[in-house]
Amino acid sequence: MSNGFASSAVDRLVFPLDVPDLADARRWIATLAGHVGVFKVGLELFTAVGPDAVRAVHDAGAKCFLDLKLHDIPATMAGAVRSACDLGVAYLTVHAVSGPTALRAVVEASGGRTQLLAVTVLTSMDEAELSTLGLPGSAEDNVLRFARLATSSGVSGLVCSPHECAPIRAALGRDVVLMVPGVRPAGAALGDQKRAATPATAIASGADLLVVGRPIRNAPDPLRAAAEVVAEIAGALA
Repeated sequence: MSNGFASSAVDRLVFPLDVPDLADARRWIATLAGHVGVFKVGLELFTAVGPDAVRAVHDAGAKCFLDLKLHDIPATMAGAVRSACDLGVAYLTVHAVSGPTALRAVVEASGGRTQLLAVTVLTSMDEAELSTLGLPGSAEDNVLRFARLATSSGVSGLVCSPHECAPIRAALGRDVVLMVPGVRPAGAALGDQKRAATPATAIASGADLLVVGRPIRNAPDPLRAAAEVVAEIAGALA
């Protein structure tokens, strides 16, 4: 991978710990540790148990992606970023829509200790929903607008759907790190993801890290499901 992150297929697979308590999180970590590269701690789990969720991931020797999608005034966002960095998380999300002043503040606060990822347009949103927010243009137009804003403010990572990877690569090059949710193996249900793609398609389009949750979590054999995703990633990288 040209930007230096996630060189192996396993390292590129992110599993979201979308569970309500620490016991469930620890069970999933114990099951999948070594088979996925990164565990994602999102709002549900972090609100329930706080930093203990991050520590559980680190205790297993895995990387933690703290997906809090911070969006507040610059000083508050900067303070939250410093606290997250003190926890040792590998990745942390902020909203690009928070604006250039806040984005520059979080870059300074991080001091390079974590990979900041700016959320462009949530993968659950389509153009009809964007229009209700007063955001003109297509989803891709809005993603590129926020991507340029974030990177020009110093944030070197982005969250986008698989469908925006190629346009972002064309506009911004290979150095930006792309974390991509909305990834579904062929035949899997889309759920609430309106802009989804298969792992192979996402990698071919320029994705670096793939967030795959329900297709693994809901599979009869989660380990086999994870292995199949990793194999598909490896095949796309070959």
